[in-house]
Amino acid sequence: MRGPGKWQHRLHGHGARWTAPRSAILELLSRSSKHMSAKDVYGSLNRTHPGLGLTTVYRTLDLLVRMGLLNKLSFGSGESRYEFRSGDEETHHHHLICMQCGKIIDYTDFVDEELKLIKKTEDALTRKHGFKITDHNIEFLGICPECKG
Repeated sequence: MRGPGKWQHRLHGHGARWTAPRSAILELLSRSSKHMSAKDVYGSLNRTHPGLGLTTVYRTLDLLVRMGLLNKLSFGSGESRYEFRSGDEETHHHHLICMQCGKIIDYTDFVDEELKLIKKTEDALTRKHGFKITDHNIEFLGICPECKG
């Protein structure tokens, strides 16, 4: 386990305390390479944490997103998915999302032109709106090869 010490101090700024369900949810997502829904998280943890309810999972996921520990990905299906944010520049990625089957592919193969365009866009938005951008998420929607063929 990565340990609550790494994340626990961030809860205090959000008026929350560290709990076993919060620890279990964050630990699960920090180890997973999947983009999990609240129901996926609940299904993965309900055997080892029988007192954990689906409502607690939803509330905890929302708190962890507000804390900046998780990314919330909302797609056309209406069901949000969550992934752990390591905060590591090298793990930053974007997503290719199939609108038919819901498959999510992490995209990390950025070329210099893409990174320059993103930086230029962030700078322009900061100047125009006075908004300090700290992160971004890009999603490309389409049809995956399996659904297309």
